[in-house]
Amino acid sequence: MNDHVQFAELNCGAYPLSIGYQWINGDRSDAPVVLFLHEGLGSIALWKDWPQSLCDRLGCRGLVYSRPGYGRSTPRPAGEKWPVDFLHLQAQVVLPALLDAIGFDDAERRRMWIVGHSDGGSIALLYASAFPDALAGAAVLAPHTFVEAMTVDAISQTKVAYESTDLRARLARYHDDVDSAFYGWNDVWLDPAFRHWDIAAELASIRRPLLAIQGHDDEYSTMEQIDRIKAHVPHIQLAKLPDCGHSPHRDAASAVNDAIADFFNAHQASNWLQR
Repeated sequence: MNDHVQFAELNCGAYPLSIGYQWINGDRSDAPVVLFLHEGLGSIALWKDWPQSLCDRLGCRGLVYSRPGYGRSTPRPAGEKWPVDFLHLQAQVVLPALLDAIGFDDAERRRMWIVGHSDGGSIALLYASAFPDALAGAAVLAPHTFVEAMTVDAISQTKVAYESTDLRARLARYHDDVDSAFYGWNDVWLDPAFRHWDIAAELASIRRPLLAIQGHDDEYSTMEQIDRIKAHVPHIQLAKLPDCGHSPHRDAASAVNDAIADFFNAHQASNWLQR
């Protein structure tokens, strides 16, 4: 990624937030924007070079940011536990406030494509549902739409690794406050109240083009995550990848780039943008 991190100041909750964001191909001012939403332990830096490669393939600008609690953005205050609806809050409150702060008008939002991974995929789905006309389309990679037992088991194992191996030190390279990032995510996913979280039925209001990509070897969830979306969003396109785990953009980057490019090109100039 070729531009430096900037910060947007938001006032959309209990305390002010400073959100780190970064442009890709920022000089392409006439090109549509692809907005990237990171995974549950992600940040700007953890995307590494993939957003750049995808934006170059699509001929687009890109926008990546670290959600509150992650990267160089405002850490989660000590002792604060995120609520069960934390993904809804990110999609319906924080993301629109960030777009306002950066200066996205209605026309820019209608041209904006969203790419989300894991928790970021869930946020993308919730945003597309809540603001069905404020995007051009979305591609989600290994999104969560409900809580599976295998997901809880895998996240429990990740907590053990964080507290007993070098995982904490490795993640600390990408977050100013690594405990903020890890326990914000881990605590809410392991909260018994979160076991009933299920957003599939909320997605019926999605109108824009939608692509969901899932690996057959995903260690966190099954194909039912994206199959359930199909029941409520009939126009969705599904891509199910062999030899691919929970991070399709890392495990099968070429196949993912091909799938997103075909999807983008098919819809970019179509009448979807006028609906």
